[in-house]
Amino acid sequence: MVTSVILSKIFKLMNFKVPCQVTQIFGKHYSWRILIFSWLNIKWKKQSKLWKLKRKICPELKGPGDTSSMEASYRSAFLKRKSMLEDQLNEITEQPSVGILELKKALSSLIKLGKGPLAHQQLLKSYGSRLQKSIEVFLPSCPLYPKTFPATLSRLMFSIISVTTKESGSIFGDNPVYTNRLVQWAEWEIEYLVRLVKNNAPSSETVFALGAASNCVQASLTYCSMLESQGLKLSKLLLVLLRPYIEEVLELNFRRARREALDVAEMDESSLLSPRSMSPLSAFATSSDSVLVDSGMKFMGIVEDILSQLTPMAVLHYGANVLTRISQLFDKYMDMLFKSLPGPSDDDNLTELKEVIHFRAETDSEQLALLGLAFTILDELLPLAVMKVWSLKNDSKDLESENTVPNASITPELKEWKRNLQHSFDKLRDHFCRQYVLSFIYSREGKTRLNALIYLSGEGEDLYWDPDPLPSLPFQALFAKLQQLAIVAGDVLLGREKIQKILLARLTETVVMWLSEEQEFWDVFEDESVPLKPLGLQQLILDMHFTVEIACFAGYPSRHVHQIASAIIARAIRTFSARGIDPQSALPEDEWFVETAKTAINKLLLGTSGSDASEIDEDHIILHDEIVSDSDDTASSLSSIESVESFASASMGELDSPVHFTDPEG
Repeated sequence: MVTSVILSKIFKLMNFKVPCQVTQIFGKHYSWRILIFSWLNIKWKKQSKLWKLKRKICPELKGPGDTSSMEASYRSAFLKRKSMLEDQLNEITEQPSVGILELKKALSSLIKLGKGPLAHQQLLKSYGSRLQKSIEVFLPSCPLYPKTFPATLSRLMFSIISVTTKESGSIFGDNPVYTNRLVQWAEWEIEYLVRLVKNNAPSSETVFALGAASNCVQASLTYCSMLESQGLKLSKLLLVLLRPYIEEVLELNFRRARREALDVAEMDESSLLSPRSMSPLSAFATSSDSVLVDSGMKFMGIVEDILSQLTPMAVLHYGANVLTRISQLFDKYMDMLFKSLPGPSDDDNLTELKEVIHFRAETDSEQLALLGLAFTILDELLPLAVMKVWSLKNDSKDLESENTVPNASITPELKEWKRNLQHSFDKLRDHFCRQYVLSFIYSREGKTRLNALIYLSGEGEDLYWDPDPLPSLPFQALFAKLQQLAIVAGDVLLGREKIQKILLARLTETVVMWLSEEQEFWDVFEDESVPLKPLGLQQLILDMHFTVEIACFAGYPSRHVHQIASAIIARAIRTFSARGIDPQSALPEDEWFVETAKTAINKLLLGTSGSDASEIDEDHIILHDEIVSDSDDTASSLSSIESVESFASASMGELDSPVHFTDPEG
């Protein structure tokens, strides 16, 4: 009897009477629908148990009758109402105005109905819709904040991902199926973020685009590191998605930098914001032209603008790319300065630079100023600008993520970068030294001053018995030229002894390198029709010792000079020996050459040469007038030089220590 009453009530409810009455009384709020369905579900379970019990007690109930048909009818109606309720709950989750609490209740009800995957899908869809709304509201303001808008977009994006992750865990637990779907959804959203930043950023060649990309990297990776505590590891994917965009922005920014840095005709005020007097490069301004200094300041201004856009995370992950491009830009700038020096260029691939050369370094002081400016950028300004940014990266607390690289790994990158810069400068320095030495070796008529004939036409038979042995006239002239250049360098490169020594040492190396490689010079000695004397071998060896002693005395000793001079001496001994000159009987001890070379330097500095002064003056006037051109006070002969400390960093005391042809650097 009781069962019949319950069934009667259930079927009355299934006849849509009670739901309609409930709707009329309580409205369409979905919670009442859930309540009704829960009540129906409970009644269904109880009734099922009663039917099973009755069939067990009364076997007659098992036969065909109204009971089974009633049960099937009830089940059909129940499933229909269940489907309707699922649709209604699904509709509720898709409502834009649904609140968080109502959403969570609806999702929980879907889970109770056995629709967990649908509930999780609706969770992701709902939060994705909220994110889309926030982004649509923000996008119109992106042009107002060209550099910082990616950080705001990242905050919107990752805050929604974070909330969604927490809600998914609280509602669905750590089920791997739902976790994988959440990760996939988050990856789609991150891909969408990268597209948004790229599509709304300024033109990729502008410095603002670089700032936007850098801020995107910084903000996104910071939020990614926060999400790692929630089990989401998205940093690697983000870096993969960002790399093409970052590389495009860097490429176009450095293309623009190259055009601007090499276009010395366009000196805009924005590239010269700091007063000229505040720049270390201002020391290299010449009285006739300031274009050189302006170009250096513009170059540094462009590089500093690019570096100022980089954030610590951008430096960490894309710093090597930036360093490579800076070294390439510096290389192009060195090529431009290369074109400004006299002499033909050995690089025919730089024809595009010919139209942008607006200054020429003709005199010694101008050429030294150019080299000093390039060296200051290389050795001082560029490392300072880069390390300022790299130190911020090393000090950043954001680098504690497991995806970061240890600070020590940056050191090789910086070292390699510095080597590349040095290589670019060395090309410029070597070009200057080569042209400078060639102008010394060859006269205006193309004749060689430094040739083998000077070792064939000497008077006497043995230099050892000469009361006043001196190096040959070309090497005396070399000494005077290097001394004069050192005086100019002391004025132009004041306070920069390092570059002075580098240049003077390289000039000395270039002389002996030319002598070592000039085959025409050695062909004369190997010609059997030309008579050789021990005096020629002695003079050549003295000249090599004299060259080494010049470098040692002046404070720029070079291992390379020592090695090449030793090789020249060894080759000369072999060549003369093959022509019948016995080195054992023809050559004094090495100490004699060392002391004679030092004494010669003293004599030339003090003007106390014992040789015929008028003859040396006459010969040297011809040499000296042609090779020294940068001072109105140039002396007409070696004997007129009065200063005993005219070399940079040189002092007479350095002559007292025995060198004995050893390598000061070894």
